[in-house]
Amino acid sequence: MSDRTKILEVRDLHLHFKTYSGSVQAIRGVNFDLFKGETLAIVGESGSGKSVTTKAITRLLTQNAMILRGSIRYKGTDLLALDEHEMSKIRGNEISLIFQDPLSALDPVMKIGKQITETLRIKKGMSRADAKQKALELMESVDIPEVEKRFNEYPFQFSGGMRQRIVIAIALSCDPELLICDEPTTALDVTIQSQILDLIKEKQQEKDLSVIFITHDLGVVANVADRVCVMYAGKIVEVGTVEDIFYNAKHPYTWSLLSSMPSLESKRGDDLTVIPGTPPNMLMPPKGDAFAPRNHYAMKIDFEKEPPMFQVSDTHWAATWLLHPDAPIEDMPEELRWRFRKEKGGIGRD
Repeated sequence: MSDRTKILEVRDLHLHFKTYSGSVQAIRGVNFDLFKGETLAIVGESGSGKSVTTKAITRLLTQNAMILRGSIRYKGTDLLALDEHEMSKIRGNEISLIFQDPLSALDPVMKIGKQITETLRIKKGMSRADAKQKALELMESVDIPEVEKRFNEYPFQFSGGMRQRIVIAIALSCDPELLICDEPTTALDVTIQSQILDLIKEKQQEKDLSVIFITHDLGVVANVADRVCVMYAGKIVEVGTVEDIFYNAKHPYTWSLLSSMPSLESKRGDDLTVIPGTPPNMLMPPKGDAFAPRNHYAMKIDFEKEPPMFQVSDTHWAATWLLHPDAPIEDMPEELRWRFRKEKGGIGRD
């Protein structure tokens, strides 16, 4: 858990993508902090802005991306003010990424060993021999068997889980302080997912890493995160500890995400709860609360004025007019609250 030393501070981040149809307003005023040793999960549906936010942090944006305003401060340095040469010293050395698809993250025609040693030689200036020795140690540390043999094999000769372990080894090779995991288990089966999550948690604790974990799977969040940011339509609409989000969520979008999770009592063939409607067109975001057209609890003001962030507690904020003193009393649906109380043994980090 965090020692409350702030390592990352994102403030008022606005990012658009230029397209032939107009500007896609992908990020619309995002604010969050990350503390030393903490795991912060960012959750939401596809297109909510989760991955784009992390690409802005690492400055790995496409050419049509425009950061209109905001700051991203890593240990006090605004990453948006750095030139590419200065940023390349931080990217990989101090901030590393684990991508969703390990096969696309690895060069298919380059041996695994060379892909690891190349990183070490470029970023750390190691000799060929030292880089090989370090690469073998890294492969062993992520539980790759027969490392001497597998060092000379290609990505297609590894299973999906083993490829993801290699990607983790590369990400950790330069001893970063901040690790960004962009849906690293999505392409894997459930058993392998659990192994990869355990490996990431083990390496975080071992190296005291700060982690940003991007996912749409709240089941993953329950097991890896300290705090959670819920994103919708390019904004963070709720932020709190894991306990705040699972037991005392305040935003109707968060309720919808929680309701869509299968429960421990779900049986094969049971219908899952779905969120009605579709996410908004970010070429023309709606007026007011972007979730209002899909929100069973929406009031007239939700369609007219965007809600501010209301403070629920010292650790918990939510952007919903339901928290206004004059709003009708609406709280987390009781059946949802009781469900997670029953399942409490499986929610929260070890």
